[in-house]
Amino acid sequence: MYTKVRTFMEENEMIRPGDRVLAGVSGGGDSMAMLSVLMQYVEEQNFLLEVVHVHHGIRGTEADGDQALVQEFCGEHGICCHVYHYDVPELAREAKMGHEEMGRIVRRRAFEDAAKSVDDGRRVRIALAHNQNDLAETMLHNMARGTGIRGLGGIRPVNGNCIRPVLCLKRSEIDHYLEENRIPYVTDSSNLEDSYTRNRIRHHLLPLIEEEINREAVSHMAEMSGLLCQAEDYLTKCGKELLSQCEREQGGYLLTEEFFRKEPILQSYAVLEALGSFPAGRKDIGAIHVRQILNLREKQTGKKVSLPGGICARKEYSGIRICMEEREMENLSEKEWALPVPGVLHCPLGDFSTEIFSYFGQKISEKKYTKWMDYDKIKKNLSVRTRRSGDSLVISSEGSRKKITRCMIDDKIPASQRERIPLLVCGTDVLWIAGGRISEKYKITPETERVLEVRYQGGYQDE
Repeated sequence: MYTKVRTFMEENEMIRPGDRVLAGVSGGGDSMAMLSVLMQYVEEQNFLLEVVHVHHGIRGTEADGDQALVQEFCGEHGICCHVYHYDVPELAREAKMGHEEMGRIVRRRAFEDAAKSVDDGRRVRIALAHNQNDLAETMLHNMARGTGIRGLGGIRPVNGNCIRPVLCLKRSEIDHYLEENRIPYVTDSSNLEDSYTRNRIRHHLLPLIEEEINREAVSHMAEMSGLLCQAEDYLTKCGKELLSQCEREQGGYLLTEEFFRKEPILQSYAVLEALGSFPAGRKDIGAIHVRQILNLREKQTGKKVSLPGGICARKEYSGIRICMEEREMENLSEKEWALPVPGVLHCPLGDFSTEIFSYFGQKISEKKYTKWMDYDKIKKNLSVRTRRSGDSLVISSEGSRKKITRCMIDDKIPASQRERIPLLVCGTDVLWIAGGRISEKYKITPETERVLEVRYQGGYQDE
């Protein structure tokens, strides 16, 4: 197995002599196997190997045991071990995001801090222990949620300064290696639960595919991932070339009729490149936003679309202009749009979609623009509007309220944007500040029987 991983690392030019490699080691089997391989490879390549371990403050004494194992192993083998502690539940609560997302943020922060701890001029590489099963699970997860070529490409062997030495191995190969070499490791109890979507794919869907369709499915998906990454790179290159031919002025791009004579897929990639060039990058940008921009071609002059990050696309006589623009807000304070349940609403404040399903204790969605609420507590028709005088939100289980304006101030929403934030309301009751907090009154509880899922995708189009 070592020979297989070494060949894979060399084919992908992961590590050069003199590099400083920070290996992310949780104490689980995958990361301990990766560390073992890197310990052998350092004898050949003469690089500096260090370990980064993150304690997320979630699993109590079990997490303490993980840390102890990693530190003891590193101590026995003379490897520098950087340990970072974060209270992920508290940080997630303060930032109003899920534990998984906050976990990714603190891990990235830990690697950044470890990289800065020594400034010796070495090239830093961050080694992560994803394997072929992780890649297959990611592909299936992305496919089920909706994705493009990039999402189907899954996990790359090298992405910036991140390397994945054991991405060429199936989990069964790693398990065999651990047993054969008597390498200690721990099992994260949260990986055994089915409350996470990825765990359900891991425990049920992927084994079924291997047993009932093809036992080599994971390897074949890894091969397909490589081809899709090549296709993504090629289309991205073509998109950049097409965008370079577009007129650039006023800090943006003008898409003329010549642009729209190109293949539709290249138009999409060029638009993505354009959006990525603005300060906010492609954060919160999805396929729907690309379609909104391209669909402006068929709209009347003067129509426009506003996207996340303050980006605006406007139909002009000469084409479609994409730029940063402070849009002029029409008077929306007195307008209100009925939200169909279930159904979809397209309005100047954006696109909203709703679904209803039975609740059996599923893990609550904690995405910023997707919220779950107790549908049986909603007694009136729902609608979408902007804030009005007297609006407030229930902020505690005891029924305490806070003015919407104060909520926005506390959430550090700029004053210039507060009139644009959509509110989901039920009569005079505010259920959700889109992209922000929801009312405590409508949160999911163990007694919940039916869930209302609301998804919001920003976008503003003149009517």
